[in-house]
Amino acid sequence: MSVVIRGSQLARMLGQWHPLPGTRRSPEYAALAQAVRGLLSDGRLALGVRLPAERELAEALSISRTTVTAAYRELRETGHLASRRGAGSWTTLPSGHRVSTTGLWTPTDTMGMIDLGCAALPPPPELVPAARAAADELPCYLGDAGYHPTGIIELREAVADGFRARGLPTSPEQIMITSGTQQALDLVLRHHLAVGAGVLVESPTYPNALAALAARRARIGTHGLDPAAGWDSELLFSTLKQTRPRLAYVIPEFQNPTGRLMPAELRERLPSVAHSTGTDVVADESFVDLPLDGTPMPPPVAAFDRHSRVLTIGGMSKPYWGGLRIGWVRASAPVVQRLAAARVGVDMGSPVIDQLVAVQLLRQRDAIVGARRLQLAAQRDALVTAVRTTFPEWRVVVPSGGVTLWAELDGPVSSALSHAAEDVGVRLAPGPRFGLDGTLERYLRLPFTLPADDLIEAVRRIADIRYDLDRIRTGSRWRTPEVIT
Repeated sequence: MSVVIRGSQLARMLGQWHPLPGTRRSPEYAALAQAVRGLLSDGRLALGVRLPAERELAEALSISRTTVTAAYRELRETGHLASRRGAGSWTTLPSGHRVSTTGLWTPTDTMGMIDLGCAALPPPPELVPAARAAADELPCYLGDAGYHPTGIIELREAVADGFRARGLPTSPEQIMITSGTQQALDLVLRHHLAVGAGVLVESPTYPNALAALAARRARIGTHGLDPAAGWDSELLFSTLKQTRPRLAYVIPEFQNPTGRLMPAELRERLPSVAHSTGTDVVADESFVDLPLDGTPMPPPVAAFDRHSRVLTIGGMSKPYWGGLRIGWVRASAPVVQRLAAARVGVDMGSPVIDQLVAVQLLRQRDAIVGARRLQLAAQRDALVTAVRTTFPEWRVVVPSGGVTLWAELDGPVSSALSHAAEDVGVRLAPGPRFGLDGTLERYLRLPFTLPADDLIEAVRRIADIRYDLDRIRTGSRWRTPEVIT
């Protein structure tokens, strides 16, 4: 069943869509059609959504029905709207614009390459001493086979302590240790999601989550996330009630890639609405340890869960180091046991030595994470200043935490810009990688995990090639569009 958007909801999303007054102003219907196309290209309006009837939208916008009729006709002519008599009109993209994504990125050893495709920090200085201390504790675990499907008790207790410190009562029996957050998501999908079942995700969202869902052949629906305003709770809950997906995947803390923080009011309502629609919520807390500028943190989504609908996943990749493959799932104790049973067919358990290193690092959490926050805040500010100075026409919302800046470009050139940037030694992650079907071409994710000097140099290199994209050259390498896979 298609999602139906009401006239009042679409009117709110369109905002100030009217053409600017002037001697050569566009017709009103053309401006309305262009505004709808903008919502589609930015991913705020999902594909396959049934638009309101012409009369309903005309009333919501206080314009004539004739104007809406002409706008819908233009959208059909450009391939952005499909209509069928008696069934209404729903959003599409012109043929040939579909772009799939696997979320893959390839590290490089090329000298001089500034890699902004990977939003990850280098290891903290405490890592090597923690590894040595873990090796000293390893003999205590050499008396058995070393398989711990739910994780060693010391680490499960340490992770539970972290949840309790945030006001969420948690026992070690509610924690399962995994080989990274991505495996945590994969195991949850294996257990909770039948092949072909429906899943609702944010748009934009984490590309490797999309890859995991594609591997399960899930039917993926999207809820548009506004870079400035964040989640539209009315539209989110309406979509949940209409589509009743099996799972909803959200990133409530400093959402990847937008950096938005889900407000407490939405966190409070989400579990109850999800329960009413038979939907389990997967809350990805990968960035929960990285608020910047003293940002107060709302309670976890699971704090409002009364029906065991919320499964929380997280890990140590972002605040500590990606090379330490330690993640976790927090759920009810019976669900943890079922996940562990499913995990036995995958890898039997995470390496004991890695878990012992994680225990050592978590004992120093305040010092390590505190230093990370100071580092990231300085690098974020350097990147924001460089972008705003070099590209005043780009729009950025300064994130209050996390590790990424989501920049709205001055045109739908994200993929072309990313391709050209390779030639000047900068690797970028274009906007379409974070969405479905070729949308988000006006956006670019810029992580601030590298030193400030590297970030400033990357922006300078991007500026060297940005405006060349506007000049079409015969026989240039741009004659064939590239598909991101």
